[in-house]
Parts: sequence; C-alpha cells; structure tokens
Amino acid sequence: MTPHNHAKPGDYAPAVLLPGDPLRASWIAETFFETPRQVNGVRNCLGFTGTWKGKPVSVQASGMGQPSLAIYVHELINVYGVQSLIRVGTCGGLNAKVKVRDLILAQGAATDSAIVKGRFGPYNFAPIADFGLLRAAAGLAEARRLRWHAGNMLSSDIFYHANGFAGYDTLPGHGVLGVEMEAAVLYTLAARFGVRALAICTMTDCLITHDEISAEDRQSSLTDMVELALDVAVEA
Repeated sequence: MTPHNHAKPGDYAPAVLLPGDPLRASWIAETFFETPRQVNGVRNCLGFTGTWKGKPVSVQASGMGQPSLAIYVHELINVYGVQSLIRVGTCGGLNAKVKVRDLILAQGAATDSAIVKGRFGPYNFAPIADFGLLRAAAGLAEARRLRWHAGNMLSSDIFYHANGFAGYDTLPGHGVLGVEMEAAVLYTLAARFGVRALAICTMTDCLITHDEISAEDRQSSLTDMVELALDVAVEA
C-alpha cells in the first residue's frame, strides 16, 4: 500500500496495461477482462485485475504526463512486483505517412522532459522499448493486417505548444512518427529497474494534415489496440 495505491500485495498481475484515463481503465476491465475486480481507487486513478484468455492481467490508470505516470510505474514495479508494462493511449501524428487510426509501436521515445534529461549528466540517454514486447506486437499486428508503424515517438511535457507544429519542426525529418506524453519516462524507469515496457498508441489527430478521428472510429481503433496489447501482455 502506498499514498497513491491501496492495492494489496498480489493484487496486480505480472503484466499491466497503462491507459492515462481512469475511465478508459474501467472500460478496458469491463469490456475485455474475464471476472474483473477493482484493486485501486485512490484519487480515482482506477486499477483492475482480471484475466484475458484465461491468463491474469491488470490495468492501471496512470494520469496525464510523465510525472504522473512515473509515480504509478515506480510503485507497480517496486511495491507490487510488476514485470511488464504496456502503455495504451492516443497520440498526435508528426509524419504524413501515419494516418488516423494507425497504430504506432514506440520503438524509442525522444523527450523534452527534465525527468529524463536531468538524470544522465553529459549523456543523452535513449529510452527504448523492450525488444521482446515490440517484436511480439509487430508480429501480431502484421498477422491481423492492422495498419501499424514502428519507430520513434516524442514524449512531450507540453500539450499546447506555443509555436504549434513549428515547435516540432526538426523531428519529422528525423523519423519521429508521433507525439504523446508518457513513453519516455516509462522506458527509462523500465531500464532502471530491469523490467519490460512498450508503448502502443493509436494516432487520433494529425498535426500536419489536421485530420481527426471520428468518435465511432476512435472506439473501434482503441478496441484493436487494446486487444493487441492484451495478447502481447499474456503471451510475450
């Protein structure tokens, strides 16, 4: 038990999905889990454990941004013994080849966050996904004929950038596919504590073309993403 999590030892499965939104955590548990049970409700950052295809799995809301996610991930690893963490969320598109509804498997995560920059002194640490989880996700996405991309993601501390898209102008030319707010610190903490992590995001709005996903398409796309993440969580 911690100030942010009142779950008991053993309440979390070894693999946990990490949506930012507590309501999305509840939706995942109610929609996909067999026999879900709530294990955390502190600050309404909801956590649930159940089974998927007969195997134990959990979901825990992480809140928005890297500082919030870092709290939950640190505790899930060090207090509850979680070994695999898979972020499931949405992102903005920074590359014209990524279309709305496409999945991005974040192979690496660049960042403007001092949480990562401030830890490594003169070194530029490169936060990367666990290869086993990444390989499993890519294989399953390919087999299901989902539209997906693997590459670099930007994890930014800024949602409303003062310069709009111009604030990211050097990144698309270096292969950065999308922007979200959590993956880099997830990968950094996973590396620090020797566990596995992967971020899978659905691109819902393109910062280049200004295309946006409809409410109906958003729901079906999130279903594809969550089912993919659950299979990776229990099989990889």
